[in-house]
Amino acid sequence: MIELSARQLHIVELVKQHSPITGEQIAEMLGLSRPTLRSDLALLVMLGLVDAKPKVGYTPGSSISAENQVSRRLQSLKIKDIQAVPVVVRESALIHDAVVALFMENVGSLIVVDEESCLSGIISRKDLLKFTLGNPSASTMPVSMVMTREPNVIHVQPEDNVLEAARRMIHHQVDGLPVVVPIKQDIAQGRSRWEVVGRITNTMMTQLLVDLASES
Repeated sequence: MIELSARQLHIVELVKQHSPITGEQIAEMLGLSRPTLRSDLALLVMLGLVDAKPKVGYTPGSSISAENQVSRRLQSLKIKDIQAVPVVVRESALIHDAVVALFMENVGSLIVVDEESCLSGIISRKDLLKFTLGNPSASTMPVSMVMTREPNVIHVQPEDNVLEAARRMIHHQVDGLPVVVPIKQDIAQGRSRWEVVGRITNTMMTQLLVDLASES
């Protein structure tokens, strides 16, 4: 991969901001002569970072246009556009049932809900592995014994931006997030309770990026 110089990166930014722009205008903004920039501009055109249009000037290249297209699409996508059906278990379910559900559904974590289908916690494969190793009676215990409990569960809402959800997953190092909506009557009573309506995962995020890159 070719590493661009600071001046070349500056030229790319100028083309993005002022397109279409002539070589003379770029040189003037940088305080340099047009011949001095000739090799820089030739390299950027060859790499597809800028396009040279006769009698028009320089415009963002095809590689930048594709990048911007993907970026704009990601900025516009909301969780509700990509969320999947949640995979849930009751907090009274046994550890054995949770292990079976994880492998039957082929997921990395399970969303735990209470009797009113509200978010109660989350339990991951790692949680189950730690809890069951060397613990012969673990399979008969309820998942509430090992789950991460609300309000310590990181979650998102349907109207949240996909990029923000990705940042949360990376920051908290989790492989999935519950998608929830607040329960209005509980808000009125000063309680924070959440109905589970979906889920997003690392795999879904990766597939989304592949799909967007293929479209561009």
